[in-house]
Amino acid sequence: MKKILFLLSIFLVLNSCSIDEGEKYHFELLAVEEAIVPDSFELDGVYEIKLKYYRPSNCHSYDGLYYDKYLNTRTIAVRNVVFERDNCNPIDAELAEVSFDFHVTNNGSYIFKFWQGTDANGEDVYYEVEVPVI
Repeated sequence: MKKILFLLSIFLVLNSCSIDEGEKYHFELLAVEEAIVPDSFELDGVYEIKLKYYRPSNCHSYDGLYYDKYLNTRTIAVRNVVFERDNCNPIDAELAEVSFDFHVTNNGSYIFKFWQGTDANGEDVYYEVEVPVI
């Protein structure tokens, strides 16, 4: 009897679930227009780095940073989620600002490569800043 009740319960649970597609969206990397980085770091310090970027439409929403590290090089871009709606409107020249805390763990210099989009050949373009650790 318990087995039949258990199987019936499983059957009801599986049949009552429906998959709703929900709102469609995709992710998009946006170019860093301006980066505010300290002139130098101290070992084991924590520093705020500010980034400014243009939000193209009201359907773009900040979703974090693309952040890649290799040795003392950091590659950074702004990641947005873009909702695929019919009522998206462009935003004219609205410079948005985000920041993150950077913890200095190595000696030498850090090289920050802020992604600024692609050129006519489809190659990535970066604004590079070298910050020494003193």
